[in-house]
Amino acid sequence: MDHWRALAPSEAVAQHLWVALKHEITYRKPTFLNDDVIATVLLEKVQGARAFYETVIRRGEEVLAEVKSSWCCVDASTLRPARLAREVIDHFFAPEEKPAQ
Repeated sequence: MDHWRALAPSEAVAQHLWVALKHEITYRKPTFLNDDVIATVLLEKVQGARAFYETVIRRGEEVLAEVKSSWCCVDASTLRPARLAREVIDHFFAPEEKPAQ
């Protein structure tokens, strides 16, 4: 999760890991090896130790696939699920977009 390492405070990155729980993929059109595609990833919400994402993969204006995924935050030392502090979550949302935790 590159955005986690880019946006979270370094202490939080060192203390937490992410584990994929579920990916639901809806394929709309075929994609080929040399296609130029763009994946747009949206963090929808953080609830407890879980984060929910929506990803749309496009080739130009064509939607090729839509992905809904959930991830679990775990403590790096105990490997048990860990809730993130509100101050850490706030790094990922603009003030008007802050979700309920």
